[in-house]
Amino acid sequence: MESMLQPTFITKILSSKSVLIAGAGGGFDVFCGLPIYFALKDLGIPVHLANYSFSFRHGEITGAKYGANIVEVTSGSFGNDYFFPEGYLTKWFGRKNIRQPIYCIRPCAPPALLESYKLLQTKLGFDTLVLVDGGVDSVLRGDEARIGTPLEDMSTLVAVDQLDVAQKLIVCLGFGAETDVSQSHALETIAELMGKNAFLGATCLEPNMSEVKRFKEATEFVFFEMRGYESVILSSVLSSLEGRYGDFHRTRRTVGSELWINPLMPIYWAFDATLVAQNVLYFEDLKKAKTIEEVSQTIRNYRDSITPKVERGNQLKERSVNSPLS
Repeated sequence: MESMLQPTFITKILSSKSVLIAGAGGGFDVFCGLPIYFALKDLGIPVHLANYSFSFRHGEITGAKYGANIVEVTSGSFGNDYFFPEGYLTKWFGRKNIRQPIYCIRPCAPPALLESYKLLQTKLGFDTLVLVDGGVDSVLRGDEARIGTPLEDMSTLVAVDQLDVAQKLIVCLGFGAETDVSQSHALETIAELMGKNAFLGATCLEPNMSEVKRFKEATEFVFFEMRGYESVILSSVLSSLEGRYGDFHRTRRTVGSELWINPLMPIYWAFDATLVAQNVLYFEDLKKAKTIEEVSQTIRNYRDSITPKVERGNQLKERSVNSPLS
């Protein structure tokens, strides 16, 4: 039975025999799952890490290969010196005497992604898959005013929707960090998911949590090694954890843009992946895509066929002092 003392998604994860935490949309997404990873490790629950990896776009990476599209990255792996977040993260693990490989999945179309996840399931034996996303574009319907960069997230969602595993979750971190997402419409979509029992609860990271301290240390180590290529979303989350608010810039990558650092960013928002998939308005067409290009074209075709919702300004910022509700 659900309890306010423990969010539903935490209950589900704790009931697992083995968990795979996988970055859904590329880049640094897998880092968003590190607090969950550390908490599970502390409890002795087997937990593994994987990432839809942009590192392949910068050259080949070394490590044991599984199938055509998976490389097991360890502290001894090599990749591009400038962009290799998984490699630098495993080096941080190595410095802590933790042997923790990260299974990097080459960017590919949903059918190939599905085969990759099947291979990982056979190798690792996980019964719970936690997809982690920096931001919330992985749970959007598709008719919002701005929908971020859904290509990779939707490719992963299509593949995972067909995967036979006991529990499939999506956990988002960094609400408000995506400048190309309509935040008010994102909340509207989350409200709809609540009404459809797809929402599995939320919990907030706190700066003094041991898991959060390790998450921050690991992320900052990788940022130092990848100076100039830091994750904008994770930089925003770390800024929020430090008590920053508004247009604060932690990395030079964001200079010239307006940020909205806010206390919603360290919140985990969790969802049932199957029900999220059912809520994506163009999902049935996505299931027909056989290549990355077809996924991209399906998204473009859907957006061209509709009139997106009209954005009415940032409804999350302070109300005017003239507002009758102020």
